[in-house]
Amino acid sequence: MLITALQPVTDVFDWLHSIWERATTQRRVALCILWVYLVALLGVELKRQGLLPPWLAVLTPFSHFYAIHLAFTLILGLEVMGLILVIPSSLSQSMGKQFEILTLILLRNAFKELAHLPEPVTVVDDLLPVISIAVSGTGALCVYLCLGLYKRIARQHLHFIITSELRMRYVMSKKILALSLFAIFLFVAIRDLVLLVRTGEEHNFFETLYTVLIFADIAMVLIAQRYMPAFHAVFRNSGFVIGTLLMRLALSATPLWSPVIGLFAAVFVLAVTWGTNYFTPLQQQGYCVREVESTD
Repeated sequence: MLITALQPVTDVFDWLHSIWERATTQRRVALCILWVYLVALLGVELKRQGLLPPWLAVLTPFSHFYAIHLAFTLILGLEVMGLILVIPSSLSQSMGKQFEILTLILLRNAFKELAHLPEPVTVVDDLLPVISIAVSGTGALCVYLCLGLYKRIARQHLHFIITSELRMRYVMSKKILALSLFAIFLFVAIRDLVLLVRTGEEHNFFETLYTVLIFADIAMVLIAQRYMPAFHAVFRNSGFVIGTLLMRLALSATPLWSPVIGLFAAVFVLAVTWGTNYFTPLQQQGYCVREVESTD
């Protein structure tokens, strides 16, 4: 079959995933982000002192707060990469990763509002950035609490594939999808970086990638439909996609509405998880069995 012939492709994914999950890789990446943050602070200060060459000064912002925005953007990019690499695992784990990314997005939005504050910092003339920071921070905290609840109720989840062969094919299909998304991630990142260097303007990297992920979520539902045709499985998978869709839409909302939509998405996913765990029969036409750990 085609899925078996693509075994070497899935081996490439396993290689990439093992490298990314290494503790040494994570430490080196964290160190690189720290250096980027420090260099960005230095670059802004050099621009304010008029010591940068003109071609570089055009690309460098005037506010020191941009260094914070840049650091959290890189962290968010790493989390998105982690989300892509976790796709072959269970939908429950992937959904938990979505929660984590949503909290980071809301925190990033809070730090982005710092760029609207003057230096030295004063809030006498305009309280809107402070309100936006408070709303985004509160939303991130609420979603974080929802994440804790979600991990508790999703510890023992439903497993709808009973044969090991079907489970292997299902996981391989998800690995191929994840590897394709990883390639798209690299392409969009390189393209937007080149455009940033050429024009000095930021492009909608995350918005573009999240749009791609929406289509990937739909593909996940269709892939799962082949291996898990039971009604409760289709309902759970589709409900998770609605939750992720709401999370994506929260990104395009205003700073004051984004936390509200994101929190509603988190509560919706919690309700879907609880409902399917509670109301799905333990045995239904041989499709579903309870397990603590599974691929789905």
